Amino acid sequence: SLALACAGLLVSMPARAAHDPKAFVQTFGTTLVNIVNSPIPMDEKKVKILPLVQQNVDIDAIGRYCMGRYWKLATPEQRQTYLSLFHDVLVNTIIDKLGAYRGVTFTLGAVTKEGDEDGVQTTLMLPQQPPADVKWIISYAGGAPKVVDMIGQGASLRLTQRGEYEGFVGSNGGDVANLIKA
Repeated sequence: SLALACAGLLVSMPARAAHDPKAFVQTFGTTLVNIVNSPIPMDEKKVKILPLVQQNVDIDAIGRYCMGRYWKLATPEQRQTYLSLFHDVLVNTIIDKLGAYRGVTFTLGAVTKEGDEDGVQTTLMLPQQPPADVKWIISYAGGAPKVVDMIGQGASLRLTQRGEYEGFVGSNGGDVANLIKA
């Protein structure tokens, strides 16, 4: 999905952007666009993008949210295994989708408060496609800014994924082990 692919637009942040969500998005967006649009082979792009995603997306928080009510029912071992697998799935999906975004540019829009988080509106432009509005939800729960959700085409990435995961577990005996196997 566009929102998931956009989650790859993440970079290391300078200290000055620690509490400035617009600067955070500007910095990571520019860095990622430069990597995605560069002529280097896709394998090299993946190597450059992987640590940026790991550092700037709160993958564990997204994973816990996506499991929904079943998080509390999971054993500590299931939680650990699930988060490890969720990390791999999310990072690989982001990186694998980036090839389709060659030629991307973006513009920044308004910043809004989303509870304890900030929302930063962006518009992504891809060659020969209509502009796509994507809102980045930034959390500071761990001190540094981290992406915890993306809203594209009116849909929240984490809320959509939560519905899918909860539905899967619910239709498979309510056992988290079935989600882990899948």
